[in-house]
Amino acid sequence: MSTIQRIALVLTIIGALNWGLIGLFQFDLVAALFDSPAFQRLIYSLVGLAGLINIGLLFKNANATERSTEANPSRT
Repeated sequence: MSTIQRIALVLTIIGALNWGLIGLFQFDLVAALFDSPAFQRLIYSLVGLAGLINIGLLFKNANATERSTEANPSRT
């Protein structure tokens, strides 16, 4: 896993925790930590971009699994 993917994964986890706080307690941690609406938009945009990067991880893992079973048919 590359450094960019690791950073994207951390940002996605932070975003998921923030959405969990919003859903459970109606508390937006990003808005509470950062007063500037422009900075809040930047954080939300980075989390969204991180989510798009992580979509690639889903397909990367699936392709790696398919290749390993094709290379070694006895693992079915």
